[in-house]
Amino acid sequence: MRTIRWGILGCGDVTEVKSGPALQKATNSALVAVMRRDSAKAADYARRHGVAKWYDDADALIFDPDVDAVYVATPPSSHLELATRVAAAGKPCYVEKPMARNAAECRAMIAAFEIANVPLFVAYYRRQLPAFVRAKALVDGGSLGTITGVSHRISIPSHRNQNGWRFDPEIAGGGLVVDLGSHAFNALDWIVGPFRDVVGHASNVAGGAVEDVASYSWRHDNGAVGSGHFNFASGAREDVMEITGTEGRVRWACFDNHGVVTIDRGDGNVTTEHHPVPPHVHQPLVQTIVDERNGVGRCPSDAAAGLRTAAVLDVALAPFYARS
Repeated sequence: MRTIRWGILGCGDVTEVKSGPALQKATNSALVAVMRRDSAKAADYARRHGVAKWYDDADALIFDPDVDAVYVATPPSSHLELATRVAAAGKPCYVEKPMARNAAECRAMIAAFEIANVPLFVAYYRRQLPAFVRAKALVDGGSLGTITGVSHRISIPSHRNQNGWRFDPEIAGGGLVVDLGSHAFNALDWIVGPFRDVVGHASNVAGGAVEDVASYSWRHDNGAVGSGHFNFASGAREDVMEITGTEGRVRWACFDNHGVVTIDRGDGNVTTEHHPVPPHVHQPLVQTIVDERNGVGRCPSDAAAGLRTAAVLDVALAPFYARS
């Protein structure tokens, strides 16, 4: 097995614990270079994380012959540009979620990597977190019977603190419906299957520059129907993912760190399982990328799934921002 040598573009907060150490700790994986426009911060990150090289120029890292694959960890507005440059260098790319600001940008990214004939992966790491893997196993194994209903509901009072790029639609592509909702939709796409006949609505009710409430509904190929409701102007908190079948139901939270999975068999038999998240949440997904590059597996979070997620989000958000 060869070691995949990684470079990071944009070594900000997400790379401190979630992803940077994951690139270092995965088997047959090494982090060899980082880049940030602020050279002092790039040098500081390299020093603290034991990384040999640092840059303040993206192309210098992308074209470094010691870098085999590039992780784009910048905000969504730069994903298309930077990922396309990685493709031009003929290198695989792992891009942060959401894949881009909208489906059109995702399609352009996919086209660039198809021309270059190198893979593009997306950091929807919940596809390998234990609670989500357990839910998928229940669905795929038939323990819940025929799937009839799928839902996710999240409510948090984010309207009280709308600071940072995640609340700038020019950078993020929207508000927290994009940032958090993309994780939920992508996970359900993996567990149950792609969404069909999606309809949705988004609105702003508490002020600010982005949508703060949105609702979606859809169906899956077997006829099961789904719904997603996002309320980021709520005085109460809720986070529930739920899949219901003819023989039972599984319920867990998308964003907590406790990994509690509740399985209801429908006959009074309710069990609670604990599937805690790993300390570096990207690591299980990164491992699948490294394994795929070594010909011994396949990463479940590819660009096609990233595009499907963006297309779902666009159903409600594209008309909302056209009105704004």
